[in-house]
Amino acid sequence: MSTVDVAGYVVRGIRADEWERVKGLRLDALRDPVAPLAFLDTYESAVAKEDRFWQDRAEMAAEGATRGRQFVAEAADGSWVGSVTVLMEQPGTMDWSGHPVERRQGHVVGVFLRDGHRGNGLIQALLEAGVAWAWEQEAERVRLFVHEENERAQKAYLKAGFGPTGLVLSFSKDEEAHELEFALDR
Repeated sequence: MSTVDVAGYVVRGIRADEWERVKGLRLDALRDPVAPLAFLDTYESAVAKEDRFWQDRAEMAAEGATRGRQFVAEAADGSWVGSVTVLMEQPGTMDWSGHPVERRQGHVVGVFLRDGHRGNGLIQALLEAGVAWAWEQEAERVRLFVHEENERAQKAYLKAGFGPTGLVLSFSKDEEAHELEFALDR
């Protein structure tokens, strides 16, 4: 996928040499008020990572990558206002939570849109770009996990065609907090 113009923004894949911008957007996402519900990482942990971590992360999700791809929404002034990353999971392997992967699928992570850029269809465009890339990689489905209390995100995923699968997991130290799996089948 190249670039798509949506509501005055450009949605496109990242390049490996943009690692500093990848880092900056991620750190901003981790400072968002809903970050504890949306991400398994913390700002303190992420800011402490060496540059090599961010360089590798960008390289593994840049144009031409087949294991994962990161898409950003770029405003007219060139600033990045949002991001979606899709990781490919292979059947016969274990996913990041220790559960077996039964089919080739995309896994959406790192969904973020800056405040002030929401409500205009941009999150849908980012998700569409990620899903389109997963289909190009011959995924059978695309999934994501969303915190049970993150209603804003759940509404956005439903609008994008994802639906709850019934799988509920706890990823945090707080076993009372649950993540709901949403998926979109091909």
